[in-house]
Amino acid sequence: MPSRTGAREIALDKAGRARKEGGVIDPAALILPAAAGMLGGAMNALAGGGTFATLPALIALGLPSNIANATSNVALLPGAGASAWEYRDELAPVGGLSVRALAGITFAGGLVGSMLLVLTPTRAFDMIIPWLLLFAFVVMAFGRRASDWLHARVTIGRRTLVAAQSLLGIYGGYFGGGVGLITTAVYGLLAGADPRSLFSIRTLMLAVANFAAALVFIAIGMVRWWACLPMLAGGILGGWLGARIGKRLSHRMVRAWTLLVTGGTTLVFFVRAYG
Repeated sequence: MPSRTGAREIALDKAGRARKEGGVIDPAALILPAAAGMLGGAMNALAGGGTFATLPALIALGLPSNIANATSNVALLPGAGASAWEYRDELAPVGGLSVRALAGITFAGGLVGSMLLVLTPTRAFDMIIPWLLLFAFVVMAFGRRASDWLHARVTIGRRTLVAAQSLLGIYGGYFGGGVGLITTAVYGLLAGADPRSLFSIRTLMLAVANFAAALVFIAIGMVRWWACLPMLAGGILGGWLGARIGKRLSHRMVRAWTLLVTGGTTLVFFVRAYG
């Protein structure tokens, strides 16, 4: 007999499938994920946090949270790729680590994180996520001053950045919500870089982590394609538009947008976990 949680997830998934009974899909099952994908793709291109647009939409369509998370990950992958391609001319090493090294570390971490999602319950990690986002908000708000203070007192080597990038890859593969925001915060703290200069490398790392996780989620059968495909199409358009807009924004506007998104999503996830 399935557990109460398992039975609830089965019921929710059946509710989602009911939206396309008889081969006819409810228009809401196309419009809502497409719109959420466009918003999520643009958010990832500008400051990160696209999962906060896509995940609630998929849950609203009746998918269990773990299935919604996997479907969201795959749907946002092409949009992240489109954004990374648009920013390709701005790619540069971070903290002495090459782009290739950072990508390799992120890919390995993404595989580990996605397997953790498959093998372990999500509730415990859901309780930790708000604190990770709060960390991102604090570092984004005081990142430059904190970075200057830290660099004046300690030497941050490549090993620290490798360890941080490994954790970012695992987090991106496991959940991914706010990973772009946290990456921006970590790079700012460890490498003293401003948010605008990190658009390209951050977006590429997001795409790499999503790609690694997508391989696992697709192989396991956790993706609901009827919801994924319209969200994927919207994510590509949103990612491309967001990247084009982002290249024209000033550092001040990017910082304000990043703080707004980080603060808002932190509040939402605290309410979700503890409310």
